[in-house]
Amino acid sequence: GLIRRQLRSKYNFSVDGEVISSIGTGLCVLIGIKRDDGVADMKYIIRKILNTKIFEDDKGKKWNASVKDKKYEILCISQFTLYYVLKGNKLSFHRAMPAQESETFYMNFITELREQYVPELIKDGKFGAKMEVSIQNSGPVTLEIVSQKTSDSNVENEETSD
Repeated sequence: GLIRRQLRSKYNFSVDGEVISSIGTGLCVLIGIKRDDGVADMKYIIRKILNTKIFEDDKGKKWNASVKDKKYEILCISQFTLYYVLKGNKLSFHRAMPAQESETFYMNFITELREQYVPELIKDGKFGAKMEVSIQNSGPVTLEIVSQKTSDSNVENEETSD
């Protein structure tokens, strides 16, 4: 998934002109689900969302506090297009989990995230809906978090890091 940091701004997203969810300071998480993702992948990504040091701490030290440390909000948006493949100039989404399976996976992801954090601080939208998303970033700061089994994982020796 992609994690975007936001400070003193809002993410709003609407379906048919109706605002479905919005948050203040926190993270907007675009969640892509691959065809072979499983529970271990879900738990790994959730752990990274909650614990990655993406904010300043209370003393102003950059990259030293997580969304969990700061008790900020998280807005989750399903985003199957993260798992595209270009075939010439045409997009293919065969790496993404099929819609019916991914909706169940996504809802389980949201449930698990709420169980591991503060449920009221987790917002989500309407799965599979065509949305208008208003985004204002500070930084900007955008991180790609991929499961450990992925060969292009961007995580180094996790055992020795905070």
